[in-house]
Amino acid sequence: MNIIHSMNNLSDLRPRILAQEVLTALGRFPVVVVSGARQTGKTTLVTMPPVGADRGYRTLDDLDVLERAQAAPDALLEDAPRLTLDEVQRVPSLLLAVKRAVDRKRAPGRFLLTGSANLLLMRRVSESLAGRAVYLDLWPMTEAEKAGRPDPGPWSDWLAARDARAVRALVPPTSPRNRAGDTVAAILVGGYPSSVLAQDPEERAAWFDGYVRTYLERDLRDLAAIGNLTDFRRLMRLAALRAGQVLNQSALARDAGLPQPTAHRYLDLLETSYQIYRLPPYSVSRTKRLVKSPKLYWTDVGLAAHLAAVGSREGLAASPLAGALLENLLLAHLLAWRTCASPRPELHYWRTHSGEEVDFVLESGNRLLPIEVKSARRVGLGDARGLEAFLAEHPKSAPFGILLHGGDETLSLTERVVAVPLRAALVPATG
Repeated sequence: MNIIHSMNNLSDLRPRILAQEVLTALGRFPVVVVSGARQTGKTTLVTMPPVGADRGYRTLDDLDVLERAQAAPDALLEDAPRLTLDEVQRVPSLLLAVKRAVDRKRAPGRFLLTGSANLLLMRRVSESLAGRAVYLDLWPMTEAEKAGRPDPGPWSDWLAARDARAVRALVPPTSPRNRAGDTVAAILVGGYPSSVLAQDPEERAAWFDGYVRTYLERDLRDLAAIGNLTDFRRLMRLAALRAGQVLNQSALARDAGLPQPTAHRYLDLLETSYQIYRLPPYSVSRTKRLVKSPKLYWTDVGLAAHLAAVGSREGLAASPLAGALLENLLLAHLLAWRTCASPRPELHYWRTHSGEEVDFVLESGNRLLPIEVKSARRVGLGDARGLEAFLAEHPKSAPFGILLHGGDETLSLTERVVAVPLRAALVPATG
């Protein structure tokens, strides 16, 4: 559909958080790989200044280039001294030619590769560039990027804070310019540039429909043979309805009417193509029995809402998925921050078999930061129970926890738990 391409120009006007990371990596490594779902803005990122300056560019979406990559890959790599190759997952064998070229001449920034698949999860290609490449992920646009500010958010500062009082000092005072944002719109729109540009819900729904159709009919065929696209689409919708839930593959396969190995393979393909993200549990405990299966999220909350048939404010307000989709929105921002953070932190969730839980646990070195997400504008002590349980389990590595909420006030709920407006996490205030 033309709509897939015609609106994909928002990121021309919005700087991306990842741009500086790509530039830094190009100055250090011979191969830089930028991966992410189709339509996240990879091509714009790597072709526009500053990243695309003084680089040759070839895309394997061009049939002539595709043919050259298949028939004469070594010759293709000689097209420019510093070459960008777009959508390299279409010819995985091309990476062997990249490996040979780098081994002959190892120079920083020689190749910039992009792909709509996570090459690290593709066994046939993951070893091709071992020791030669750095891998970066481009996620859908964050709320800060939509606002024109490539700010990864306050997560690193919060993670490094001494205690809850220090976190309070880091949160700017509430003002008309930084009151809690419209999280409903953020959920329904998601972060794909074309969805953000859509003029109304109908246009956005049409774009999502076209995106899913293109994904099913083209992107999947680049990765694997799928015998029944109807079965795959049904599993996608069921996976969207399970956003934010602990993943039970057997139950998902049963509900989709698929053999469990097939459902498992489909989930792997969704993950490899950056559609879903399986959040692992934090499984270290001294005294409690913990849930050890991952939670299922989508990399773009707008697509998840669309697949779950949640397309309006009224529909979201009435949906049992509202809380899970809000968590999914926060996860998308955490993923964007994580790619740019150094050293790269780990993301988890925490849940005990007795029902205590924390939505997200950030881990960097020996420091843990538990985070709970609530949509309510007013929160109380009861909302801090999961955080307090986690803090009691990890008193040395987790000195405090954060409760993100839909209101405008920053306040101390307990000695170790501070409540912070969602807006402070999603769109950092301007100076």
